Amino acid sequence: MSKLKAIYISKPFKHYLNSPLVIAATIVLFIIAAGAIFAPLIAPQNPYDISSLMLRDSLRPPVWHEGGNLPFLLGTDMQGRDVFSTILYGSRTSLFVGISVVIIAGGFGAFIGLLAGYYGGLLDTIIMRLGDTVFSFSQTLIAMLLLGVFRQSSVLLVIAAICISGWVQYARTIRGQVLSVKEEEYILSSRAIGCNDLRIIIKHVLPNSISPLLVIAAVHFGMAIMLEATLSFLGVGVPVTQPSLGMMISQGRDFLYAGNWWLVIFPGGVLMAIVFSLNLIADWLRDEFDPRIKNLQNS
Repeated sequence: MSKLKAIYISKPFKHYLNSPLVIAATIVLFIIAAGAIFAPLIAPQNPYDISSLMLRDSLRPPVWHEGGNLPFLLGTDMQGRDVFSTILYGSRTSLFVGISVVIIAGGFGAFIGLLAGYYGGLLDTIIMRLGDTVFSFSQTLIAMLLLGVFRQSSVLLVIAAICISGWVQYARTIRGQVLSVKEEEYILSSRAIGCNDLRIIIKHVLPNSISPLLVIAAVHFGMAIMLEATLSFLGVGVPVTQPSLGMMISQGRDFLYAGNWWLVIFPGGVLMAIVFSLNLIADWLRDEFDPRIKNLQNS
């Protein structure tokens, strides 16, 4: 058994090592995540410490341009904040939103989707119709509604807005898997020997249904980061005092036509690198774990 398990684990790993684009995407994400985690140690400046800001340093170009100087490697914004430092701190917010959304929406969606698929009947109908109703509203509209109700903007409200409609895809995916898995012979045998539902779900149904959620999670991670940036760009996301890649782009767009391109290009590039890397990893996970794709490749 352990030998078969080792073979199962080693095959995806071998495929991973033979995918240079996926390895490059992983390295990019690791570098950005490390920069975000260790931002206080790496950043030349705390961009949200007012006492460290100097207006005379405002709108300095990157260090390789005339007028640029160290320690402002990627230039400064209109308030004299170091763009490189702000990107490091802003990436923290983006990654925190992405991880929180995947954990909360993914966990909740997987749980109720598992119940709906396993028990079926009225419970399945209620959950799926609720999912259809929630999914009909966009995250932007939900964020605006929450903003109007609570009369404030915060990272927690952005996470809540994305999670409210984000759980539906997880629930639908795992429900479809469970509907197929629960009719397998080993599930019927477990019921025949008297195993209770909780044991069957945890030991048999969940492990054989969860692999497609890895693909959904990777895609949703990138979508959540992009949505946070979009909401912040529209002014209904994180507050102005909170570092965010979307907020940086929103504030820098007014200076783009004045030639201060670095205020938009660098945070936009980091945002694009995060989402593009996550999409590459999601595509690899889909090819590796989706049985329909594997059957097509083997045929």
